[in-house]
Order: sequence, then structure tokens, then C-alpha cells
Amino acid sequence: MITPEKLQKWDEIRIIAPSRSLSLLHEETIRLAKENLEQQWFEISFSKNCKEVDMFFSSSIESRVEDIHEAFKDKNIKAILTVIGGFNVNQILEYIDYDLIKNNPKILCWYSDITALANAITAKTGLVTYSGLHFSTWAMKKEFEYNLEYFKKCLMKDEKFLIEPSKKWSDDARYMDQENREIKENEGFIVINEGEAEWVILWGNLCTFNLLQWTEFMPNISDSILFIEDDDQAGNLFSVEFDRNLQSLMHQQNFEKVKWIVIGRFQKNTDITVEKLKYIIQTKKKLASIPIIANVDFGHTNPMITFPIWGTLKMSIKENQSKLEILNH
Repeated sequence: MITPEKLQKWDEIRIIAPSRSLSLLHEETIRLAKENLEQQWFEISFSKNCKEVDMFFSSSIESRVEDIHEAFKDKNIKAILTVIGGFNVNQILEYIDYDLIKNNPKILCWYSDITALANAITAKTGLVTYSGLHFSTWAMKKEFEYNLEYFKKCLMKDEKFLIEPSKKWSDDARYMDQENREIKENEGFIVINEGEAEWVILWGNLCTFNLLQWTEFMPNISDSILFIEDDDQAGNLFSVEFDRNLQSLMHQQNFEKVKWIVIGRFQKNTDITVEKLKYIIQTKKKLASIPIIANVDFGHTNPMITFPIWGTLKMSIKENQSKLEILNH
């Protein structure tokens, strides 16, 4: 695997929009996000086409590919942040110059729809990418401390670090009202199946990760710890959607070699409960012997950890005694 260099003060970060456009964000959101990054002593630049917009709030395949290539080619750029998620990043996978990326490794930080792009890059180049904050996430005025802590631990330091549950969480329209937030107490990790292991991490927004099945862009899931989550697009049908998407992933080649499953926190506008999740797991015989933990701080709620895809995680999960430690990132 290829691990990019860590970020340092005064490094330049490029903002790209491989899924939805920067034009989707309010100017105030853009200003706040840029200022918050600059307060960490980073220089911020935007890709040439990131504000281009079409009827799907995205831009042309050519524009998005050009911006990705330019970001990786530019020797001044040390890290790349995606603007936000979306629905169509898999359109661009066959047009990307993966050799260019392999020969110019740098940090790519993302989540949500960017799952397809990041895992394709991992599969084709061996480059470690990072699940973490979108550019838009940096616009938060409150409840951002946990996000910043793990961004720094993962992308600015070389030491191993523990993943500890946040004390509070939220899933509110912060982009509409930054002052009146709905903040909840976090109950911590939820242990489904106990166990311990040390393996490499693969991660994906589940419905997007499944778009890669049986393609050249799907990484080998053998001997991995699978981090999975999903958004609330299915609403009151979330449980059945999650169930069938998980089942679809289990049909993927080498799933029997998956060592662990880590599930990100679910959004509030879903019909999922701990009981439903445990039932879904119990209906799948292949999962009976796999250690599984849920309600971890990643996915579509706040806050979220930053962690490496294809880094090494050492885990020991027991009721009230769970320990997750990133060793190699």
C-alpha cells in the first residue's frame, strides 16, 4: 500500500467536487469552512470546475475528471477534500488516470458518495485514502471539537490512536440554523458479537459500495475489517434497504474472509432500532461468527472520526469494554 505524507502547517489543500457541486453550498457556508481550515494554518484552493452545475447539481464527467487530475498533478497540493457527497461519482471511474494518482500520492479525505471513487483508487493504485470530513463539514460553528481532534490525529500525526465514542451527537439541519442545534447524549458503542482481531480497514457507504460489486473498481475484501454505514434516503424503509444491501455485499466474492464488521451511527430519520439491527444480523448465518460493533462515530451524523482506508485497526470488543485502536495510518 502507498501511504501519503502527513499534513503540516501551511500546506495547501485543494477542494474538489467529484459528486455534487460547490454551488450547492451557501456562500456563508463556503466562507466559514474556508476560514476554519485557514485557522488550522492551511492554505485553501478550489478546483477550476468545482462550481459548475447541471440539472443534478453536479458537473460534467470531463470537468470532474479534469479537477481530480489537476489536484493530484499539482506538486503544491498536499491534500484533497471533497465538497460534499451526492449520487453520481461512479460515472467518472472509467475515465480516471490511475497511474497519475499512483505516481502522485496525497491525502484524499471523503465520505458518502465518494465511497465509489476512493475504493476504486485503492483497488487500482494501492493508495490509502481517508474517511473523514467533507469541506462542507468544516463550516460548523458548534460541536466541531471531536471532528478536529480526529482529523489531526489521523492526518497530521504518525502515532497510533484510540477511537473513543463521542459524548454527544447530532443529526440536524445545521446548514440551515447553526445556533439552534439538537444535540443528543451518545450511548457509546453497541456490541452485537464479541471478539478481537487486528486487520486492515475497508469502508463504504453501503449502497454506494455495492455499486462496485463485480467490477474492476471493487477492492478485495479478504482479511479486512469492513466499516459500513448508510444514509436516511430510504426513510421508513431503511431497515429493509439496509438488510438487502448488507445481504448483497455478503454475496460478494471473498466475503467469507471478512474478519470484522463495524457499523456507523444511523441517522434519526430511519426506522432502525437496536432490536431491528440485531434481528438483521441474526438472520444471516455467515455473520454468526464475525465480531460486530455498531454506533461508531462515522457516517452521515456528527461528529465523525477520520480514519485510513487500508490502514490497520486492532480491536477488542466486549460489553462495556470495547477498544478500537488505529495502528498504521
